[in-house]
Amino acid sequence: MHSKFMKQLLIAMIIVLPALSNAADSVPATEPKTAVPAPAAVVVPQAQALEPATVPTAKPAETAAMLPGPKLGYVDIARIAGDSDRGKALKALLNSKKNALQAKIDGKKKQIEKFKASIEAKLPVMTPKQREAKSREFQKKLEDFQKFARNSEEELYKLQEKETKALYEDMEKAAAEHGKANDFAVIVVKKELLYVGNTVDAQDVTDAVLKALNAAGPKK
Repeated sequence: MHSKFMKQLLIAMIIVLPALSNAADSVPATEPKTAVPAPAAVVVPQAQALEPATVPTAKPAETAAMLPGPKLGYVDIARIAGDSDRGKALKALLNSKKNALQAKIDGKKKQIEKFKASIEAKLPVMTPKQREAKSREFQKKLEDFQKFARNSEEELYKLQEKETKALYEDMEKAAAEHGKANDFAVIVVKKELLYVGNTVDAQDVTDAVLKALNAAGPKK
């Protein structure tokens, strides 16, 4: 939702600002009011014409050039995730959690394989009733193992989603503070940019946001 809102705001800036600039260019320069004598009191020679007083006006291109363009900032998400202290800590946390869960899955898998091997070794001396009972027991262990694997994957995903969301929100806050302090019209995610016109002052503010995130320290 945040990314979608920033994209809409960027489109609005690109469309609206040029329109405002054109409106400013179309405003005619105000001419000073001068007293004009009545026609009957003035004799104008046949070969001459009375030209109205004019005030030099700037050409539309010159007027547009004098208007400052909007400042647009963009942030590289990949650099935030890979280079910030928060991003590095999050990656380490997820890897640690993944390895711990994988170790548990591998341990349960070995237990099931060992149980299966013991059943297969005793099959020749088992009665049909014993075989049926062991088959149900093995099926129950297998279902429990599959459920544990699914729950582990979901647990890891939820942790990743929670921590990534927190990092993104702090990045938004840092970008907003930098934008307000430096008169940016909008700051967006770099991948949202498809085109930026020459009249827009586009700047990469990733370093500033990285610095602010690192200065804020780990999430409490």
